[in-house]
Amino acid sequence: MAASAPCYLGWDFSTQQLKVIAIDEQLRVIYEDNVQFDKDLLEFGTHCGVHVQSDKRTVTSPVLMWIKALDMILEKMKSSGFDFSRVRALSGAGQQHGSVYWKEGASQILKNLSPDLPLHQLLKACFSVSDSPVWMDSSTTTQCLSLEKAVGGAQDLANITGSRACERFTGNQIAKIYSQNPEAYAQTERISVVSSFAASLFLGAYAPIDYCDASLAGMKLEEGDIAISLGTSDTLFLWIQEPTPALEGHIFCNPVDSQAYMALLCFKNGSLMRERIRDDCASGSWDEFSKALKCTVIGNNGNIGFYFEVIEITPEAVGIHRFNRDNKKVPDFPKEVEIRALIEGQFMAKRIHAEKLGYKIMPRTRILATGGASHNKEILQVLSDVFSAPVYTIDTANSACLGCAYRAIHGLVAGTSVSLVDVVKLAPEPRLVVIPNAGADQVYQPLLKRYADLEQKVLCTPVSSHLPK
Repeated sequence: MAASAPCYLGWDFSTQQLKVIAIDEQLRVIYEDNVQFDKDLLEFGTHCGVHVQSDKRTVTSPVLMWIKALDMILEKMKSSGFDFSRVRALSGAGQQHGSVYWKEGASQILKNLSPDLPLHQLLKACFSVSDSPVWMDSSTTTQCLSLEKAVGGAQDLANITGSRACERFTGNQIAKIYSQNPEAYAQTERISVVSSFAASLFLGAYAPIDYCDASLAGMKLEEGDIAISLGTSDTLFLWIQEPTPALEGHIFCNPVDSQAYMALLCFKNGSLMRERIRDDCASGSWDEFSKALKCTVIGNNGNIGFYFEVIEITPEAVGIHRFNRDNKKVPDFPKEVEIRALIEGQFMAKRIHAEKLGYKIMPRTRILATGGASHNKEILQVLSDVFSAPVYTIDTANSACLGCAYRAIHGLVAGTSVSLVDVVKLAPEPRLVVIPNAGADQVYQPLLKRYADLEQKVLCTPVSSHLPK
């Protein structure tokens, strides 16, 4: 990096790691790093970045773990010779729905931080709740039902807010703490979501809550496209003009076009489930996992599987359910069949539920894939076949970080006529990775219908009978 060259930082406080990207004025990535919570912060005892309580529904993350991760990554940047004086702006994202509870008096500590000590030491007494509820939590059913009843029902709430009441949503988590931990609630002077919490650490003051989404910005999503993030959770983003709130999925403001909307579907059993099947069926090797996808036929000879290690969001189901070509439930599959059943099932669910929101796959539809699994070409081939659409990626799987860096540049011209689209003109276009195999659509059309029918059968299975022991 030239001595006087400005740069811009993008941060992502995600479930399993803290990530940072630096870009220059030509939007080229010049620095990239991360801190992995389970590996680099063993003292917090997390698994996949979280603590799962004994009821299997309560899922939290330590607030100080996120802060110490920031201390660590800043030290790594300093040790590498990164020149912070060149940073003109920074922006960040955080896992959705996580909430942070600042204790009375925390704002004064935040405003008077000493440069002589790390942040995690300075802020260790600043939180009334030490473990934050996160997006994987599903323990607020009572609060959800109460909220929906108060406004006239689930659909009425979706019409007002874009979503029905969901267990992981911050409002319901706050209501639970207010009800079950009134002492902690009484000691709380401010509540942040993870993204505004992260911004507060840099500001030295409480940051307001923003409503944009960096995945969408980093992927340069356009109308008609589908963005799929294949991370700890899998999320599917749709650019829409005419929102139709429903009982599944969510409608948000569009961060790129103030006149449009973004629809989102979230699937809790994403990479964690893929990693479990990789370990069980491919000796922990992604190469072996990919070989299994390549050596099995499209459609898996009619074998269909549902793989929910934790209670899923879309649909609300749990457990592993396998069906043969005759729709008979079976106890297991051969390893190669298991791997393809997992990946085909995950992508068929995404297509089915996107179409329930009114989305139609068009000839010009592009799928923009990001997240860790977007590096795996064989997984993306199944995605392309199921959706009958070409799949594109960008050079970094950390699209949320990249989107934040773009937003950092855009923030400097906020209030002018310069749009984010103008800002990202220099950014590389998404790269075509795979196209659908010939005949895939004919295989998946009947299979999609079978999957949807079998999903209803799985939903009739009591959740409690399939909770992991």
